[in-house]
Amino acid sequence: MIEFESFAVELAHEAARVTLPFFRSGIGHEDKGGAAGFDPVTEGDKQAEAAIRRLIAARYPDHGVIGEEYGEDRPDAEHVWVLDPIDGTRAFISGLPLWTTLIALRVAEKPTVGLIAQPYLDEIFIGGPSGARLLRGATERPLAVRACEHLTDAVISTTDPDIFNGAELGAWTQVRAAARLARLGCDAYAYAMVAAGQMDLVAEASLKSWDWSALVPVIEAAGGRVVNWRGAAPDGTGQILAVGDSRLIDQALVTLKRAAA
Repeated sequence: MIEFESFAVELAHEAARVTLPFFRSGIGHEDKGGAAGFDPVTEGDKQAEAAIRRLIAARYPDHGVIGEEYGEDRPDAEHVWVLDPIDGTRAFISGLPLWTTLIALRVAEKPTVGLIAQPYLDEIFIGGPSGARLLRGATERPLAVRACEHLTDAVISTTDPDIFNGAELGAWTQVRAAARLARLGCDAYAYAMVAAGQMDLVAEASLKSWDWSALVPVIEAAGGRVVNWRGAAPDGTGQILAVGDSRLIDQALVTLKRAAA
């Protein structure tokens, strides 16, 4: 599995090669959301995913791929790469260095290797069977979540409360009211901060598999947990709760379970 972790880092470097020239370049974007609401996509998204797919096909032609921009290719394979070339495209087109590249390897349908990369900051947060670590330039250090026994002491995050429906928003609002501090607009970078021991909890909804698959191995290898709003493994509901300290799960689920899908 270490071979796959190393390959995931190669993929992240290739994605960075493609995306960084577009960042803060005045790049235009398309709105693929239509009547469902603004959902931007850029040439950076498309070209980066295409580049990642080419490398996977060349190295592991029997592996499947699921990506946000180009859909599914052999999603039932034993090994499936799950890709979001630019998670946080709104941040990307706004010039904010909070967008990330998300790469996961699913083995027998379970996310086993995960990577959260922020190329502009030269950061790669990776987790897998060999542990969790932060790669920055030529340096490497282990990642570990921090202890936080009580929700009242927690630093929490969600990307935007507008992602929640009515019941979900009510549940999030109660969790936010109980926490010490809430930060918004961080996209997947917030999950990296949980793995790094800087934040304690992230709760989100309406996520696709490419939005959350990479987060699971990173946070769990760092000592945290990722569950859905019923406390089970993440699934197609798109409702995600990630914590550094597992003692926070039951405290957050007191309210989140009421809106669980």
